[in-house]
Amino acid sequence: MAGNADAPRIGVLALQGDVREHERVLHGLGADVIRVRRPEELATVSGLVIPGGESTVIDKLSRQFGLQQPMRDAIAGGMPVLGTCAGLIMLADCVRDGINGQQSFGGLDVVVRRNAFGRQLESFEAELDVAVLGAPPVRATFIRGPVVESVGTSATVLASLPDGRVVAVGQGHLVGLSFHPELTGEYRFHERLLRVAAVHHSVTR
Repeated sequence: MAGNADAPRIGVLALQGDVREHERVLHGLGADVIRVRRPEELATVSGLVIPGGESTVIDKLSRQFGLQQPMRDAIAGGMPVLGTCAGLIMLADCVRDGINGQQSFGGLDVVVRRNAFGRQLESFEAELDVAVLGAPPVRATFIRGPVVESVGTSATVLASLPDGRVVAVGQGHLVGLSFHPELTGEYRFHERLLRVAAVHHSVTR
């Protein structure tokens, strides 16, 4: 993709969080990558990653930078988005245990609970079967991640822990993950984002 004028540009929302890790994955896949902090930068991309971090900070800064409504418009307009950890929270239509006044971008017909897996010291890894990716299983790292408490009729469960807790969901052009694939060498979610963004790019040109 690199150097191809017809390739889609992928943004990484760079208000806060593990931006560099996602950039590294995307560059490794040959993507044209840009950090997105302002509406004019968002307008140049055909797909976006919302990284892990602090959802409360991402929410606050998105409003300060005038990005909240453009993000909502882009999601409603069909822009492919991959949200990991805090990114899942930002994509959820409903957030539980948020701080007073916390808002999300929305788009995923799900209810998520912040910090459902406890403190950072309680981080863990698990192998997940994700049918849309096929074999082998996904090695997932959970760090103070959210959990999906309920899934509406518009969204689809992509992966669950053995105890039944839902940790990956999809809805059309959106994917939300409770975990951090960028930390374990699991690049298939990013590859999928690039494929969907390429279609979106060709349709919207």
